[in-house]
Amino acid sequence: MKKILSVFMAFALSVLLNPTAVWAAGEGGAESGVPLWLCIPFAGLLLCIAVMPLVKGEWWEAHQPLVVVLWILVMVIPFALLYGVGSAAETVLECTVNDYLTFIVLLFGLFCVSGNITMEGDFAGSPRINVGLLALGTLLASCIGTTGASMLMVRPVIKMNSWRRRKSHIMIFFIFMVSNMGGCLTPIGDPPLLMGFMRGVPFFWSLHLFPVLIFNMVILLFVFYHLDKRNYRRDIAEGRKPDISKPGTEFRIDGLHNIVFLVMIVAAVILSGVLPGMPAFQDAAGNARGIHIFGEVSLSYPSLIEIALILLAAFLSFKTTDKEVRVKNHFTWGAIKEVAVLFIGIFITMQPALMLLKAVGPNLGITEPYQMFWATGALSSFLDNTPTYLVFLTTAGTLGFTGGISTTLGTLPAKMLSAISCGAVFMGANTYIGNAPNFMVKSISDENGVNMPSFFGYMLWSVAVLIPVFIIDMFVFFM
Repeated sequence: MKKILSVFMAFALSVLLNPTAVWAAGEGGAESGVPLWLCIPFAGLLLCIAVMPLVKGEWWEAHQPLVVVLWILVMVIPFALLYGVGSAAETVLECTVNDYLTFIVLLFGLFCVSGNITMEGDFAGSPRINVGLLALGTLLASCIGTTGASMLMVRPVIKMNSWRRRKSHIMIFFIFMVSNMGGCLTPIGDPPLLMGFMRGVPFFWSLHLFPVLIFNMVILLFVFYHLDKRNYRRDIAEGRKPDISKPGTEFRIDGLHNIVFLVMIVAAVILSGVLPGMPAFQDAAGNARGIHIFGEVSLSYPSLIEIALILLAAFLSFKTTDKEVRVKNHFTWGAIKEVAVLFIGIFITMQPALMLLKAVGPNLGITEPYQMFWATGALSSFLDNTPTYLVFLTTAGTLGFTGGISTTLGTLPAKMLSAISCGAVFMGANTYIGNAPNFMVKSISDENGVNMPSFFGYMLWSVAVLIPVFIIDMFVFFM
């Protein structure tokens, strides 16, 4: 029962804060909200992701696409009966074309390019080396994004610790820091901050979060170092030793030219945020021009340019890199296939939950920074953190503040904007599905012999390690 309750935590938060608003949200049609029960398919898919690998592992691996299609149909058919086939088709196409497509293409591009970069040398996975790698990856995430940093760093970290038996904690902290927290300093770092930049938040404003990031890095790296040191000593005591066959070999990076393609992908992401604001890409109403698909769904030209540049970068990376580099990286397509299948289901079935959140968000009575921090963070742990960020950013903009950062959604005090930003970026680490690279890192780790915890096992780590840190953050930065 506790496991089921944890999955419903995000929805229960809304109900507890304002149950009247939640149930009233379903009375005005698809635009104002949906019935709470229509969120059941999303919760059901999450339960399958969490439970099926434990009880029917081989069956789950073979039948994931069928299960995903089943839950999509369980959501789409009642939605179509309630609001019409056209509305259901438009909802599915909107999230598929404008959310999932760019998401999976970006992940695919970074997966391909990073898979063509390998590091070799006499570095073994000691506690000090691992702390350095985590710190480097965390700071790098704000430069090339959490997904870019994760895909670039995950294989070297796994390789340097391949000799160790106890190493799952390394990848858990990797997800905490590199795949999530490190993206808080720039709009490039994490998609929610890019959405904030597109709505008037200054590009370099996020650097104000540097003290919060450093504070959390110090705490987490301190905890990690002592945990890793204990496990390292136990591995050594069992006779395990790093495989350094040629002492004195210099550190070497093969496929380094792929950095150019990483920069190309980052540039494509930046363009996708800048081009829609340029008159050449806007119609008479100020909306981004694009290819009309169905109803009000269009694939914008900036998104097309982003997709084309990312796919070109992936293609050039493969054409210009020796196959031997991918062999050294144990490169396979399994991880990206699994993420592509599971997340199309997540993106579609979570639409009722996002619509419900959009309907009740302004009526939840959340007016203080610490409330915004926890509300944004709790929902970002299970839902896509970008729309969750936008809902609470919009809510904060309607509260009538007169001083702070001016955005197109209203004026927000710096502490309020910091709380929303940190909640969306930091708490994506609470679950495997909280942020795009989390599940990818898990899949790559599993492929390379790292015994990663289950969905709920990972949540136990996040509750034990991250929640106390977030409570400290609340008192230090957001009260």
